[in-house]
Amino acid sequence: MMGSLGEQSTRKPAVAFALLAVMAVVTPAAQADSSPRQTVVVMTSPSQGAAAEQLVRAAGGRVTHDLSVIDGFIAAVPRSAIAALAATPGVRSVSPNRPLHLEALYGQDSGVASAVYTDVVRATKTWGMGDTGSGPAVGVIDTGVDQTGDLAGQVLRAVDFTSDADTLDHYGHGTFVGGLIAGTGAHSAGAVTGVAPGSKLVSLKISGADGATDVTLVLEALEWVKDFASTYNIRIVNLSLGFASQQPYAVDPLDYAVEKLWTSGVVVVTAAGNGGAAGPILAPGNDPYVITVGSSNDRTTVNNNDDYLASFSAIGPTADGLAKPDVLAPGRSVVSSRSPGSTVDVANPASEIGDVYAKGSGTSFSTAIVSGVAALVLSRSPWLTPDQVKMRLIANARQLPTGSTPGTGAGVVDAFAASMSTSTGSANVGVVPAVGGGSLQATRGPACLRDSTGACMTDAAANAVLGYDPNAPASATWSGSQWVGSQWVGSQWVGNQWVGSQWVGNQWVGNQWVSVK
Repeated sequence: MMGSLGEQSTRKPAVAFALLAVMAVVTPAAQADSSPRQTVVVMTSPSQGAAAEQLVRAAGGRVTHDLSVIDGFIAAVPRSAIAALAATPGVRSVSPNRPLHLEALYGQDSGVASAVYTDVVRATKTWGMGDTGSGPAVGVIDTGVDQTGDLAGQVLRAVDFTSDADTLDHYGHGTFVGGLIAGTGAHSAGAVTGVAPGSKLVSLKISGADGATDVTLVLEALEWVKDFASTYNIRIVNLSLGFASQQPYAVDPLDYAVEKLWTSGVVVVTAAGNGGAAGPILAPGNDPYVITVGSSNDRTTVNNNDDYLASFSAIGPTADGLAKPDVLAPGRSVVSSRSPGSTVDVANPASEIGDVYAKGSGTSFSTAIVSGVAALVLSRSPWLTPDQVKMRLIANARQLPTGSTPGTGAGVVDAFAASMSTSTGSANVGVVPAVGGGSLQATRGPACLRDSTGACMTDAAANAVLGYDPNAPASATWSGSQWVGSQWVGSQWVGNQWVGSQWVGNQWVGNQWVSVK
């Protein structure tokens, strides 16, 4: 990802997550059979999970993972038994799992590669006070983290939810994100350093070399964080990804899950999206509780208003009318760690800088910078709640001139001011929490469930096929289940294209990954 430091051609990324395949038609089954199995996500009403799990086993299927973040579980079920499972009392929905792939649009937005983002957010001044982020760990739900270069010794634990089963970053995105958070600067004499070099990472890999993932894998990773947060002192989760959800945050399963993690004491930092002024704020960044991040330039002085807000950064409001993003951070032409030989690395040689670094742009990378800032704040004040951390970041952000950030009043994060603050004020006062119960299909975005003719089903028809009752009650409590294992069971992620989706903020010099539709 290195090479020329001059101005590069620009292409704006469009961001969304979507279904790739047409859902199979299912038929009822009264007992166990030998028909092909389908991996499904089952959401249940409170205290009704045991009955649903019993039916799965009686039908010849098996439960592979608990998903208490959405009051449900993942199971491999004979296709002929899915309809009966969906009709079981207490089952709110049964959603077939589907493979997705990245449409990662890589192309430099513009600007000279720069590693001054730590100065821009005043992380370097915070270091001077003895705070480098030691103490809290940051969970990075991404493509894995290469544990060489500046990230050697920075990963406390690596878990692989994909069929790779190796925890390595074959795609290249997670390593870049990880370097912005916790890179040590060891290979540049400190010239390229993460915002919180004293912090540690927990890598939760949800994508292989082709960038394939699904919302179910994100949910499983969130479940793992819930169960092991105290073990590794995970105080922050970085989600440099997004889904163009087509339902209110109040019912969206992903929004519901991140709120449950938030209320358990984990700060959730996520990306606004790369659709520019016309683009949506992506889920879970559309949730009012979490910290949603947009991109600014990393210049300390600017010549015109366009220099304040990166042109690719989504500026809201959300579909629910909420003001987002909450804060901005540098996101154009920033320098971080690369994963040598990864998909992104091989495809974008012009982005490379030396042996271990690269440059890129996007809200993914702004999100990572804010996760690093949150680590600095919690390193100095570990007793703060997520609401208090969010308040300190917003209240102490450097406000930009009127008109320089059209559509948002968000300012650029100031790590020093937020860390030194003694405020005990809390954000999210009066915010209405999500209740869940929505559709995973709607979370995935604009690619719809299709009927046998290839036409998009109506909502009513799709709900009927999935056995989903939108009026069923939803739980607002943890079920307390324990995640078991370290790999995605019973599901092979295949194919080589996303449909209309990408990792949020992935732009690399001189190359573009295009959507198939």
